[in-house]
Amino acid sequence: MTGESKYVYKDKKNPFLMSGCKVADGYGTMLVTAVGLNTEWGLVMATISEDNGEETPLQVRLNGVATFIGKVGLAVAVLVFLILIIRFFTGHTEDKYGKPMFKAGKTSVGDAFNGIVKIFAIAVTIVVVAVPEGLPLAVTLTLAYSMRKMMADKALVRRLSACETMGSATTICSDKTGTLTLNQMTVVKAFIAGESREPPDTTEGLPPVIQALLVEGISQNTTGSVCKSKGSGEMEVTGSPTEKAILSWALKLGMNFDDERSKSSVLHVFTFNSEKKRGGVALKRSDSEVHIHWKGAAEIILDLCKTWIDSSGSVQEMTPTKVDENKKIIEGMAAATLRCIAFAYRTCDLHNVPVDEEQRQSWQIPEDNLTLLAIVGIKDPCRPNVREAVHICQKAGVKVRMVTGDNIYTAKAIATECGILQPGEDTEQYAIIEGRDFRSYSEDERLKFVDKICVMGRSSPTDKLYLVQALRKRGHVVAVTGDGTNDAPALHEADIGLSMGIQGTEVAKESSDIIILDDNFASVVKFGGVVQFMQTFRNSFSFNSL
Repeated sequence: MTGESKYVYKDKKNPFLMSGCKVADGYGTMLVTAVGLNTEWGLVMATISEDNGEETPLQVRLNGVATFIGKVGLAVAVLVFLILIIRFFTGHTEDKYGKPMFKAGKTSVGDAFNGIVKIFAIAVTIVVVAVPEGLPLAVTLTLAYSMRKMMADKALVRRLSACETMGSATTICSDKTGTLTLNQMTVVKAFIAGESREPPDTTEGLPPVIQALLVEGISQNTTGSVCKSKGSGEMEVTGSPTEKAILSWALKLGMNFDDERSKSSVLHVFTFNSEKKRGGVALKRSDSEVHIHWKGAAEIILDLCKTWIDSSGSVQEMTPTKVDENKKIIEGMAAATLRCIAFAYRTCDLHNVPVDEEQRQSWQIPEDNLTLLAIVGIKDPCRPNVREAVHICQKAGVKVRMVTGDNIYTAKAIATECGILQPGEDTEQYAIIEGRDFRSYSEDERLKFVDKICVMGRSSPTDKLYLVQALRKRGHVVAVTGDGTNDAPALHEADIGLSMGIQGTEVAKESSDIIILDDNFASVVKFGGVVQFMQTFRNSFSFNSL
């Protein structure tokens, strides 16, 4: 139940299924052993649904206003009571005929008591009138009206108080992929055999050995698929946006998806995860040779490579000079707002592969001494109007911070394009930081520089949680966007959690306060976000003044 959705193999040794999960492959009979809060899913939902008892910013202000009004009203009532009592007993209070209501030694005790009661009633009336009894109703009506209006603007409000909490937000921690960008990826650059390929999908001059290994690795080391459309007969690619981009590129390199997968059998899979930023697969070919293919974040895969293949198909040593050259290529692609993915492989002796299937499940696929095959740059363009939306936030006094799993250069380029990173800010210390660096600081050290952070690259869900906690301790009202299961702690910790309606998982949606139905950052700001919430905040206080 931690991390993103991924395939987990179940057998007699590990037979337990988590409620809420889906069966990806296979069949069987299930015995229900626990339901409700006794399940793992129930425990997670109970944790994120717990009320921490914290008041929203508007509630704090309203309580302050009500307390202030009450104190002023009480003070005025006491003052009026004293003044009227003094006027009454000094003979300055007259009845409707213009005669003094109290004359010493002449007015009876009963008449004097009745006069005091009337004065006390006036003082009580002042106190009662001063208490804003219509305030809760006015605020609730305002929030309900805003909630209905925002539904038409692609924002589904799950918690009514969220309508006003966002109105006092001081910072938004946003994801990049799919929120600030379109999440429509294509391979636009490729660096293979020490050369840049223009266009990236051309096979002219491509060494056959590299082409064969790339096609083999991409077809097997993927969670996507390729099938022929029944209607048009064209090839349809399914999977995540990144997988679709890579598979589409491989098709142009001459990959026949079904044929390639039939040439080898999968021995073991290391599923891609957001912590290690890479995924691998061990294959047994028809000639009994074992190939291990890895793909993932370019700089991470590059650190694992000891050799590379040149344009003649010969294997060359990965010298420090070559490493620096490849790093510059990665930085150049990242500076052009490209997501950099690297492909590498190695061979493995069949005798080193566990024979027993249960032992193979715990086998660690070798990831050292790899041979670099290719580095590709995938373009994910920014959403239209996202720069304008960020500018609106900044103009309203809300600082937008980008938290992404991409490398620091891609994150910097996208942040600059979106307007999150202003000219000159990239030179400031801590403005751009990697997740592992932020994680390495102590809690007290984070509090000292967390206000300066604009962009966090190569971040994990834990880093996002630490960032939210540090910002809240600094007094910020924090809004967080998230779509993954392991974003749930940060969404729950934030003052306002914004989950994605399209890409978001059920756990993320359940732990959020507002669901952005079109996954667009502009909707967060322009329609269902800051502008609308600010208006709600002002409307609430307009009612207060009435």
